[in-house]
Amino acid sequence: MEIIRAEGLRFAYEGQETPVLNDVSLSIQKGEWLTIVGHNGSGKSTFVKLLNGLFLPQEGRVVVDGMDTADEQRIWDIRKRVGMVFQNPDNQLVATVVEEDVAFGLENLGYPPLEIQRRVREALEKVRMDRFAQSAPHMLSGGQKQRVAIAGILAMEPDVLLMDEPTAMLDPSGRREVIETVRQLHEQQGITVVHVTHFMQEALLADRVVVMEKGRIVEEAPPRTLFTDLPRLKALGLESPPMAELAHRLRQQGMPLPETIMTVEEMVNALCPLL
Repeated sequence: MEIIRAEGLRFAYEGQETPVLNDVSLSIQKGEWLTIVGHNGSGKSTFVKLLNGLFLPQEGRVVVDGMDTADEQRIWDIRKRVGMVFQNPDNQLVATVVEEDVAFGLENLGYPPLEIQRRVREALEKVRMDRFAQSAPHMLSGGQKQRVAIAGILAMEPDVLLMDEPTAMLDPSGRREVIETVRQLHEQQGITVVHVTHFMQEALLADRVVVMEKGRIVEEAPPRTLFTDLPRLKALGLESPPMAELAHRLRQQGMPLPETIMTVEEMVNALCPLL
């Protein structure tokens, strides 16, 4: 079932003649994990900001669960359904105590105190940050801060989680924390995920990968279909997942490895019988 539909989107920033997005159309299904990749400046971040009405297209339209983002009377309903996590976790935290930060959006919308307490507790449990409820956000690691930001979105009980390069400013440990949290939310809660990233290994978790270039969608495929076509990846200027690249180089040296290798586990399982 479709949850978001983008139709013929065109968007240009003030003072720029060349549009950042040019005739972009995409359908996103409820419960799907969609990953968007592409070079800096390809339009990825701008596109996701149109999906919950942070930006409005100059041409075309975005429809969220039957609601047009250009309808001012429905914008808060849309943003309750489609929450967004940004790149820098420090820019998303506004309170001095974790649980107060998670409650911030609910308090602004006037939810009853008991309802806020329930939602905050459940949201922190979902991201495994409940034991830090009374902590100061500035004392947390980058990965923990990003999980608190995700909890603040989950407290609104959205249908869709938009993530604009949420691990770009984190170390490898923090990246693993955030991605594993989102993976569990997707599998256990059925939340729809729209994920912008430049880490191809993260894109392997997606049901579908969309490649953007110069404001357009130029490729759309399941990740394993896209990442096994190394010449196409190179033509798009994208890196392949590290294990796919390693397997490709070993095959060039004569090792009989399958083209489907994408992860460390798959590489180990393929190499062990050969050694």
